[in-house]
Amino acid sequence: MTGPNRLRDSASRPIVLTSHPAAGGASLPVRWGASDPEVRGPIVATLNNPGGRNAIGAHSGQYSVYRALAVAAGRLSPDHRPDLKDTAPALPIGPFPQWADPRRIVSLDPWGHVATEAFAGAIGAGWDVRPTIAVTRARLNMPEVGLAVGAGRLEPDGEVLTAAGDVRVTKIAIEPVWWLPGVAERFGIAEGALRRALFEQTGGMFPELVTRPDLRVFLPPIGGASVYLFGDPALLGRPETRVACRIHDECNGSDVFGSDICTCRPYLAHGVEVCVAMAQRGGAGVMVYNRKEGRALGEVTKFLVYNARKRQEGGDRADAYFLRTECVAGVSDMRFQELMPDVLHWLGVTRIDELVSMSDLKHGPIVESGIEVVKRVPIPDGLIPADAQVEMDAKKAAGYFTDRVPDAEELALAKGRGLLG
Repeated sequence: MTGPNRLRDSASRPIVLTSHPAAGGASLPVRWGASDPEVRGPIVATLNNPGGRNAIGAHSGQYSVYRALAVAAGRLSPDHRPDLKDTAPALPIGPFPQWADPRRIVSLDPWGHVATEAFAGAIGAGWDVRPTIAVTRARLNMPEVGLAVGAGRLEPDGEVLTAAGDVRVTKIAIEPVWWLPGVAERFGIAEGALRRALFEQTGGMFPELVTRPDLRVFLPPIGGASVYLFGDPALLGRPETRVACRIHDECNGSDVFGSDICTCRPYLAHGVEVCVAMAQRGGAGVMVYNRKEGRALGEVTKFLVYNARKRQEGGDRADAYFLRTECVAGVSDMRFQELMPDVLHWLGVTRIDELVSMSDLKHGPIVESGIEVVKRVPIPDGLIPADAQVEMDAKKAAGYFTDRVPDAEELALAKGRGLLG
């Protein structure tokens, strides 16, 4: 040991176990919400210069642990710096006025996709600045799109939708970057309380949360989001552009493997269809896919709840749908949609003409963040699997949807369980 807060690894390099406030604060201060990226400053979370970091955590979100494993196994040099030549976005996104509003965006770095350009000065000075957003082009192919073509709901146009059934899209990957003061404000809590909970409930994984109040940016080890844009992305941010949007939270069992116990993949496919149709009419489609498996409770918890629901007396029932989840997880939902609208503000969206969702849990935060919703598009009854009807009935009873007004008793129950704002 070289002191109470240090030890050395096999290469005799010191490892910092805890940190304390530096005399002058972070070497590169972050002025969140500044309209000029050079004034805002880059996010530096790399470890090759620990004293110069201005963010807590590490890049790559949940994959940062695999990076650690690769380093430990000797397959990756801890000093590796990526060659970012030719990795710039395939097409420009922004900037939009919302990028300069520190209350609009608190959970991602608006400049994360243009880090090498926006922070060229800092990189030239030797700082290891890495992108947290990547923008590329691709084609999307889903059997449901072909079925929509066969049914006459969609028609190939050679631009958005090809004759082969491929949808041309812009794909965006986003890593989470939390501005802690803004996240705390979004939830109406003190920044100190947020920091302490993050420190304690991760088993003390990030001591800088409580030892470095000067570091106000956190890169949490959680999943980020993927965005699929339909139509010309240059149309985004224009008041005349009609926008269709689906905010979708990950459901591996349904989205990937087609499980019929919920409506997730059918709603995902329906959202793609609505976005394609909007793009073909000269508007823009936005599909946001958030990594929040099992209402952010995780897949293990979700499957445990499946067992409990099916084995309860009387079988799987709508009136016990959320209760069984609460018995296992302690809460029915941890997606916390308060942070969800950030990506829409990053895309310059100010109005959604067709929101492919009937969930008040999603509609409420979007509208409260200042984005107008003109119309909400429900999932057609014919797309709801028989075994998923229990889920739909439970959500209707809990007041999830605005196409049905719950009675006083149902509304009180929903609010008591935190299902409504």
